[in-house]
Amino acid sequence: MSKHPRITMIPGLCGGRPTIRGLRIRVSDILDLLAAGASRSEILEDYPYLEDEDITAALQYSSAQLGHRVLAAE
Repeated sequence: MSKHPRITMIPGLCGGRPTIRGLRIRVSDILDLLAAGASRSEILEDYPYLEDEDITAALQYSSAQLGHRVLAAE
């Protein structure tokens, strides 16, 4: 299960993929919108049931999924 309280994975909802607060919007949907150049305010305007904290949670969740250490060259 997710360590992020706003991220839910419910079997039968969006194929069990990570969603925001049990809504039918996936973490990947938010990431796709941001990657396409949508601003937070545009996303929140288009999806009024989302909150700014949901966007932050999607970013934090996806970052944590990478889960690898970055080594700096000396």
